[in-house]
Amino acid sequence: MNSVVIYTDGGCEGNPGPGGWGAVVRCGAAVREISGGELATTNNRMEMRAAIEALATLTERSEVCVFTDSQYLKQGITQWISGWKRKGWVTATKAPVKNVDLWKRLDELVARHRVTWKWVKGHAGHAVNERCDGLANR
Repeated sequence: MNSVVIYTDGGCEGNPGPGGWGAVVRCGAAVREISGGELATTNNRMEMRAAIEALATLTERSEVCVFTDSQYLKQGITQWISGWKRKGWVTATKAPVKNVDLWKRLDELVARHRVTWKWVKGHAGHAVNERCDGLANR
């Protein structure tokens, strides 16, 4: 099984507003940078898109470690998603889950791999996280 390390970041000018996402995908010596954006979006959606687009680049089942500076993304995929799925994609307060389209896509992609999630403090000088921020802001 391949061992892959992914770093992600997303951001928005205004929230909502125009936004972008960036990711660095490392598999052995190979490094790939990807990025994109939307004209009208939110910060959380861009954080999620970075992880989704990075995981979507993987063609083989892999052992993946995803680094994100988004607590929303990390907690959502590691803690909240199982309850949302069990309750039919509603929150504990019975409100519809925000960004459900992206949560469902992320859930599909994560199921293909063995994924661990790590939080890294954003804008704290972590070189690859800063690179992802730069990609997201392009």
